[in-house]
Amino acid sequence: MEITVCNIAKSRLETIDINITQDNTTRFDYSEENTKIHMLTDIEHGLLITEHNFNYPVLIYDVTRKDIGNDTDKAWKLKESYM
Repeated sequence: MEITVCNIAKSRLETIDINITQDNTTRFDYSEENTKIHMLTDIEHGLLITEHNFNYPVLIYDVTRKDIGNDTDKAWKLKESYM
């Protein structure tokens, strides 16, 4: 499926083709502990971070879910460090 993302490296929005599956994605329920991150998805180029809102997902190169231990706090801090 095609999805519009915020590409940090290119400082622009772009449309990418991605297949979101159980193998490449970790979903997080909205809770008191997790109000920010909805999904972490490994893609060919890096990590796609999707929030619990209507913002565009953020694409960060050269990082995987394994690199941050599937941790929502680390994902949020990583995203914020680039924004």
